[in-house]
Amino acid sequence: MQGVTAAKIRFTRPLGSVTLPGYSAAMEYRIATIAAHAGRVGHRPGQAVTSPISLSTTFLLGSPGHDEEHVYSRIGNPTRDGLEQTLAALEGGSSAAAFSSGCAAMHAVLQLLGAGDQLVACADVYGGTYRLIEQLVKPMGVDVAWVDMSDSTAVEAAMTDRTRMMWIETPTNPLLRVFDIAALSELARVRGALCVVDSTFATPILQRPLGLGADVVVHSMSKYLNGHSDVVAGAVVSKNDQVSERLRFIQRAAGAVPSPFDCYLVTRGIKTLPLRMVRHCETTQALAAWLCAQDGVLAVHYPGLEQHPEHVLAARQMSGFGGMLSFEVEGGLDRARAVLGRVRLFSLAESLGGVESLIGHPALMSHASMPKEVREAQGIRDGLIRVSIGLEALEDLREDLAQALFTP
Repeated sequence: MQGVTAAKIRFTRPLGSVTLPGYSAAMEYRIATIAAHAGRVGHRPGQAVTSPISLSTTFLLGSPGHDEEHVYSRIGNPTRDGLEQTLAALEGGSSAAAFSSGCAAMHAVLQLLGAGDQLVACADVYGGTYRLIEQLVKPMGVDVAWVDMSDSTAVEAAMTDRTRMMWIETPTNPLLRVFDIAALSELARVRGALCVVDSTFATPILQRPLGLGADVVVHSMSKYLNGHSDVVAGAVVSKNDQVSERLRFIQRAAGAVPSPFDCYLVTRGIKTLPLRMVRHCETTQALAAWLCAQDGVLAVHYPGLEQHPEHVLAARQMSGFGGMLSFEVEGGLDRARAVLGRVRLFSLAESLGGVESLIGHPALMSHASMPKEVREAQGIRDGLIRVSIGLEALEDLREDLAQALFTP
């Protein structure tokens, strides 16, 4: 398959009638335009083109007990306002809430559940999500069913009259599985359950779950949305006004909010997000194809490959295949350790989605909190390596992987 090009990433489709932050009229703006104007909260003459950072923790009141637009920065902040408005516009939601981390954002959504409720979650999921659900949500009395989301029959069979939420991660971390958001959202709707999608790997540039029927979208903004490995933050976007209001209450009451400076950095990162995603997709597609032809590589997981089990679905549901891939090497843990120890340009580090390429070992890093038997049941074996492809030259990345794979 040929590499994904800028033309194949369909940035030209209008998002529908949305209000671009800082502008009063609702018009059909395309996603690159919304990203370029990220953070704008006004358009009057004399106002800043780049949203300023408002560091004040508190704001003047007209009279005691009278709520102004801003009162206290935990409750609301002008810089955070601009970021949240941009996020809602990018995802096509009615409201967005920013949090101090991706895990804080997920935790806020999961607090919509109560004792006796059932959560149906995809079994192939980020290790931190698994830990959060197993160790913080289950003890609240929530019944959790881990299901293979590629099997709609199994998903439907797992649901009960107590199902209140379906949790989908797509593409998944680290196996890059892709699940049918539209079909799964319909199953949730029939049961009266919320459909939540962790779309961190895709970003709003490549996938817009709310338009496919989901109710809530979760992002770790530490990754692609910020894109420069210098912010920890998360976000939740919803199209359900009642859910949005509850999430905003949780955000303000619990107080896990990002600082104004972090909001500014994410906002600045979003301005180049469409361009970065083009490069991420192009380079990752080429590296995935190259890895498939290498001796000692047992499997390559990337939805842009025609042999990927959900390639057709990914091509229909996404406008590009992303900047993440994983591959399994022959020789298990010893060989994987050797490869990770020999890379020169790739950085051995946690996280993903930055301008620099990162490499990691899921079983020992991102999914270490998941029991070994659970990991292996999902296909996360000791020979699996995950890479986040940055913006470096393709040739340099390929040469680094080659020397790491084949140095005696």
